[in-house]
Amino acid sequence: QVTLVESGGGVVQAGGSQRLSCAASGRTSNRYTMGWFRQAPGKEREFVAAIRWSIAGTYYADSVKGRFTISRDNAKSTVYLQMNSLKPEDTAVYYCAARPSVVVETTPSEYDYWGQGTQVTVSS
Repeated sequence: QVTLVESGGGVVQAGGSQRLSCAASGRTSNRYTMGWFRQAPGKEREFVAAIRWSIAGTYYADSVKGRFTISRDNAKSTVYLQMNSLKPEDTAVYYCAARPSVVVETTPSEYDYWGQGTQVTVSS
């Protein structure tokens, strides 16, 4: 079992920045893929970014490329999502997820473990 706990959400003005954290515990492995997803009211959950603990490389949705940065601290078992140049359309509940594979997937159903989510609201 893997437990994921997100933090760092809140209200921010358009154009501002915010950093989300996801602390992983339990039966984590360096062969996992970690992902960030988001879900806005009335919309389906969508992929934002992904990273692997043991393999270089980051992956982003086109809508956040160039504005968001995913990173990891292996010693702390923590994944971060740095969000810059935020837009009102970035408003959503952001979820951290873990997938027990080094194959990166962007579909939510491919991830086995989920955090509780953290609300990010971008005001215009």
